[in-house]
Amino acid sequence: MVHDKIKLVIDYLNEVKTRCTFNAAAEAIGITPQALKKQLGEPRPEISWFVSPTSGNPMRHTDSEKHPELYRTTRIITSAKVLKRNLDL
Repeated sequence: MVHDKIKLVIDYLNEVKTRCTFNAAAEAIGITPQALKKQLGEPRPEISWFVSPTSGNPMRHTDSEKHPELYRTTRIITSAKVLKRNLDL
């Protein structure tokens, strides 16, 4: 069930091409940020939308592991409410 919610959030972020903090995503899914990071696994472009709230950058991603449109917008989802509302979580 948690895995389905994570996939839903990943798909959503790739669709809207908007970064989201680990904390907001984890809270919306109902797990800790550390658990989310573990579930996401190895760095890859489709999960580079999950970013640090302080830097706005994905953690441990090289440039080649970042989505090409990662910085398309300066907007970053920082509230779990946004994900919960948009994804009906």
